[in-house]
Amino acid sequence: MRSFWRLMGYLRDYKSSVTLNILSNILTAVFTAASIPLFIPFLEILFGREALVTEAPVWELSIDGVSASIKYQLSQVIVNEGREQGLVYVCIGILSVFFLKNLFHYLSLFFMAPVRNGIIRDLRGQLFEKILTLPLSYFSDERKGDLMSRITADVQEVEWSILNVLEAVFREPLVIAGSLAFMLYVSPPLTGFVFLLLIFTAVVIGGIGRTLRKSSTLVQEKLGTLVSIVEETLGGLRIIKGFNAEGYQRNKFSGENNQYRNILTRLLWRRDLASPMSEFLGIGVVAVLLWFGSRQVFSGSMKAETFLTFIFAFYNVIQPAKQFVRAIYNIQKGISAMLRVEKLLDAESSIREAPEAKDITGFNHSIEYRGVSFAYNAEEGNVLSDIWLDIPKGRVVALVGASGAGKSTLADLLPRFYDVVEGNIRIDGTDIRQYKIRDLRALMGIVSQEAILFNDTIYNNIVFGLKGVTPADVERAARIANAHDFIVG
Repeated sequence: MRSFWRLMGYLRDYKSSVTLNILSNILTAVFTAASIPLFIPFLEILFGREALVTEAPVWELSIDGVSASIKYQLSQVIVNEGREQGLVYVCIGILSVFFLKNLFHYLSLFFMAPVRNGIIRDLRGQLFEKILTLPLSYFSDERKGDLMSRITADVQEVEWSILNVLEAVFREPLVIAGSLAFMLYVSPPLTGFVFLLLIFTAVVIGGIGRTLRKSSTLVQEKLGTLVSIVEETLGGLRIIKGFNAEGYQRNKFSGENNQYRNILTRLLWRRDLASPMSEFLGIGVVAVLLWFGSRQVFSGSMKAETFLTFIFAFYNVIQPAKQFVRAIYNIQKGISAMLRVEKLLDAESSIREAPEAKDITGFNHSIEYRGVSFAYNAEEGNVLSDIWLDIPKGRVVALVGASGAGKSTLADLLPRFYDVVEGNIRIDGTDIRQYKIRDLRALMGIVSQEAILFNDTIYNNIVFGLKGVTPADVERAARIANAHDFIVG
């Protein structure tokens, strides 16, 4: 549950909305509990069993004091205006309480909506920021499609499975507590009997929920694999068609897609079992309750209208309990997605800036590689070993070698896309790890081996990442690249 409480930590940024939501939920529970005893005078008048109170009671702020005052006022209405008018007043009271209950229920959802959507926005923002700050070595070990799945599908799963039911997690226990309080007030022995039955029900249903998290993790991982295959297919479509590999790629995707369907189906079977099982067990508890309670009515230890109201209070426990159980199941499913999100959020960056990193605004003398060795991972061994190289300012140097010889790797070490394993790289005699990373990279012009166009305007692609660029500068750059005529043509 550490992932759940970590997610709840985001609530601190929305204190005002959360406070109003909690207040609305408390009032919803209060009016839900208040609606239950209002049916007692209704049933008493309907069955002609009302006991008229002729003497005004002494007012006191307690359940008995409020109940006595209401009975006295209702008795005065019945004496002066008749039983039918008394029934009208009781119905108006019931209607008013239910109106207030549903009003505050809506307000709790109203205040929770910006919180829920805000947390998802914050989570996506943190994931995107993490992707921008992680070194290239991290993406060499992870599938891009799986990372895309975490920032899209997994975050969406967190919203659907956890944040959408967060309201139920906070509200339903309050409603259950209010209803149980009334039940305890009416009949402690009968409430204790019901409570034992509910514990048995919770133990039976809880056994299903424990299997959901493991299945949910498999579902999210399999979805990440599917997205990876789609991403690879779109990126390598020319190769796939050129080598007539459509069938191979189709079979690969189909196999993973079928596995995803089977795992998801088993997960949904378990999740969907929760509601009917909880309802069946709840009706079983009601049947036992009717048998046990009717014996108390027959023995005269409880009034019939009080017992009927007790049944209504118990219904107000069963329905919220069902919602709460479903919410717990969904949270178990969502925690698996949150664990995958956390794996990315908590990923360690191997490229760290020195605590007192220096500014660098220019290059004056030389670039030096001093005994540089580098390996992408220890198991595969070094890609570069003991490289010594001096490049004076103003000299043009070309790195020539076979594919895989380490030319791109040697260049990637200079802007600290990766860090050396042994030795060091110096600019003007200072180890590049002592410079601010942003300043270091600002010194360099990088032409990628692959042409990349971002989904933006041509102008914004040319000035990408630069500030203070004029339209004249953009046009001059386009002419140098022999792209101006193509752009305006």
